Amino acid sequence: MKGSTHRRCYCRDPQTGKPLGKSCPNLAKRNHGYYSVRQELPPREDGSRRSFSRAGFASLKDAQAALDHVRALLALADADDPEAVAKVTELLERVADEKTPLPNVEEIRRRLASGQDLANYLTIGDWLDQWLGAKRIRASGITRYEVDIRMHLKPRIGHHRLDRLRVGHLSDMFAAISDANAEIEEQNAQRRSALAELATLPWKGKENRDRRKAMKSAIDAMPPFRRTTGPATRQHIRATLRAALNDAIAQQIITFNPAAHVEMDPVRKSKALVWTDERVARWELTGEKPSAVMVWTPQQTGAFLDHVAEDRLYALWHLIALRGLRRGEACAQPWSEVSLDTGMLTVTTQFVQDGWDVAESAPKTDSGFRVVALDDETAAVLKRHRERQQREREEWGPAWVETGRVFAQENGEWLHPGKITDYFARLVASSGLPPIRLHDLRHGAATLMLAAGIDIKIVSDTLGHSDTRITRDIYQSVFPHVAREAAEAAAKLVPRAGQKRDDKPKHRKKKNRKGKGKRRDR
Repeated sequence: MKGSTHRRCYCRDPQTGKPLGKSCPNLAKRNHGYYSVRQELPPREDGSRRSFSRAGFASLKDAQAALDHVRALLALADADDPEAVAKVTELLERVADEKTPLPNVEEIRRRLASGQDLANYLTIGDWLDQWLGAKRIRASGITRYEVDIRMHLKPRIGHHRLDRLRVGHLSDMFAAISDANAEIEEQNAQRRSALAELATLPWKGKENRDRRKAMKSAIDAMPPFRRTTGPATRQHIRATLRAALNDAIAQQIITFNPAAHVEMDPVRKSKALVWTDERVARWELTGEKPSAVMVWTPQQTGAFLDHVAEDRLYALWHLIALRGLRRGEACAQPWSEVSLDTGMLTVTTQFVQDGWDVAESAPKTDSGFRVVALDDETAAVLKRHRERQQREREEWGPAWVETGRVFAQENGEWLHPGKITDYFARLVASSGLPPIRLHDLRHGAATLMLAAGIDIKIVSDTLGHSDTRITRDIYQSVFPHVAREAAEAAAKLVPRAGQKRDDKPKHRKKKNRKGKGKRRDR
């Protein structure tokens, strides 16, 4: 297709006022006028001609470079690919009409290869919506991604072009989140202080009533209590964006993932601590838990199981406390995957919550599919539970809902995991024991196994961890005597002068004066 460059000026005839164009006598001068380019484009479907035109270049070199740029863009589309030809042509027409800079050739090549619209640029917000709509994961995972996108990513960086997102944009985003946290904490403190002051005001007397009314109005005008965006949530926001941008790279939409390079504060996970006598005393005095993750001692676990021995869901608490099933796994466990004769239970499914809705799902990872060995006591507990469930089935008769679950409501319907958590909290409160979460009961099962000397690999497999390092990191520091026994064993390997060795005999045989031992006849 034809293309050309030419020079012209904007001088006018002083008599007629018409442009002189190429007839201007000053065009012979080197610095007079400007250069223009014109490149013929593929014709329209009706056969009418199209062209790309642009003027205002200061030199012939600049004009020729622009013409070469246009031709390079046209060359990206193969002649036997009419869809690609149409896309490139429409792009050049739009650039000419809007007088915008010519796009980068490699960028257009990449977008053409990935099937993108060349005339419009994807924003971060557009891509996140497109990416989330294409995800095929369980509902709870979609919800978590959706919250990150709706609450943080789209409001803060959604307007940026996808191909122009940089590390600096993300650093600014997380800095803004930190600033918002400081503001939220200050507002929460002000509201908390005002409520505390309101609680101290007496009710009697007109002056006090007027003051209370004024304070209530002031409190109502304050922002409500809000939660800050903690380090773990910020890490998850970055993980969501990083996953979305990795998919954009896989589809050749972009070539660089800034979320993989932004620096963030490390997340300090709550360490699991055991409820020692000293910590229990402190909790009774202040009501504060030493850590978000607390674990009962074996004695406390036994006291709780004794407290709930007559509860209809005793077998559920027993199974989690001793074998470490997750809440959703225990609630969803089918009888078909329990063999009480061989003492085996196979975890093949779980219940997951999406808001308050519950759905059945396969375990999240391959390690979640596992066989859990049952001790004789646990097998006996489950056997008694099955007999009790059979009596409930007979009592309900035709109204019984057959779900095949080991643990169910009195009419056989599913147990709601959220309700089980709330029920467990009430049982713990009524027991008088220091508080733990239902998931901490699973932690206790792990530490019981470790304290009993069970190999870390077996403990990890029983819990459904994908790596023994996870088990070590979470649990092995909980019971002090587990670490102490290891320290004692290591210390014994180092002989020291002046120390008594337990492995040496306390009494030696006496030798006779001749140096020969006496021999007794047998």
